[in-house]
Amino acid sequence: MKDANKGELLNDKAFQALVEALRSGSLRNGQFLSMSQLVDQLDYPIAPVREAVKYASSQGFLTTVPKRGLQVMEASPDNIRECLDVRLVLDQEGARRRISQGNLEGLDALRRRHETMRDEVRTGPAASLPPKAIEVDLSLHTYLGEGLGNSLLSAAYAANRIRIAVIQHARPFLADRIASAMDEHLAVIEALETRNEAAAVQALKYHCEQTLRWWGVP
Repeated sequence: MKDANKGELLNDKAFQALVEALRSGSLRNGQFLSMSQLVDQLDYPIAPVREAVKYASSQGFLTTVPKRGLQVMEASPDNIRECLDVRLVLDQEGARRRISQGNLEGLDALRRRHETMRDEVRTGPAASLPPKAIEVDLSLHTYLGEGLGNSLLSAAYAANRIRIAVIQHARPFLADRIASAMDEHLAVIEALETRNEAAAVQALKYHCEQTLRWWGVP
């Protein structure tokens, strides 16, 4: 039993290392690599890495390509559109549930973070902004995802966030997009503050449309 538990722990750690490589961009969209290269990169034995790959493949993070090895998901127009559609549906439902349940604690802090980021983009050095902007951007989506109050929906949300991280590394934030994204998020926050469900849903739809445009997806 101890050996079995040890194996499961290694599998989990290998999968988390794989997820972190996707989130950080050290595994890039569309990249091909062999299993041995992945083992070297993750620094785990081949058995838990194989298990990690199986689970990652079931989530769409990786695919196995005959005679070519493993391929990281591509930031293709179809993948971008589908990932953002999943996020939109779950964000909108999270907003609805937070408003209907009056579960709106933390909005003041969210607003301050977004307003600060919007102001910094006008004065701060451009090179330092994208990593901070991604953190601020994710803070609202995290807030909405946590509003779902459903472990299965939350798991789907978390998996989709990993896919979106791969896409974000394919086309990082630039200053112009940071400013507009912060304004779009602030519109969502205002709708939550006023408990205006229709406005929150519409603001999230507009944000999704503008993000698709930024990523060049019609």
